[in-house]
Amino acid sequence: TGYITGKAATIYDNLFATMVQSYGPESRGGACSTQLIVSDKDVTYPIVAHPDILVVMSQGAYNKYSSELKPGGLMLAEEDMVVIEEPRKDIKILKIPASKLAEELGKRMVANIVMLGFFTAKTKVVSEKAMQEAIKSSVPPGTEDLNIKAFLKGFNYGA
Repeated sequence: TGYITGKAATIYDNLFATMVQSYGPESRGGACSTQLIVSDKDVTYPIVAHPDILVVMSQGAYNKYSSELKPGGLMLAEEDMVVIEEPRKDIKILKIPASKLAEELGKRMVANIVMLGFFTAKTKVVSEKAMQEAIKSSVPPGTEDLNIKAFLKGFNYGA
């Protein structure tokens, strides 16, 4: 999702972006991380110490990365996969049942694309059109329609 967002920003919205990814041995379904910086100016340093926005799709990711979100930041969380027992008072938390919405489309695997739609609607970091173009050019051939439906499901939920 970080790659697709960076592609949307740089190729389709003419912004600047850098991305750093970190995958542990549990990269499927575990606490992996993508740090993405999007700016209207050159990005001179690619590491994010305290992000403005944090997207968490799993409990492991929440447990590992939630404390890094800066005060005043925005957390987008998968509501069925992430339990937030003591929410921080200094951040805004928005939840979406991305997995459930993806299952309604017949493929739980597109939950990350549902989250991209929600992210796009709530943050406006990149345009809706740019994100759709980046999705179409990034997903496996033959899955473009499903992924755009997933994006729109998340976008409409966020709108």
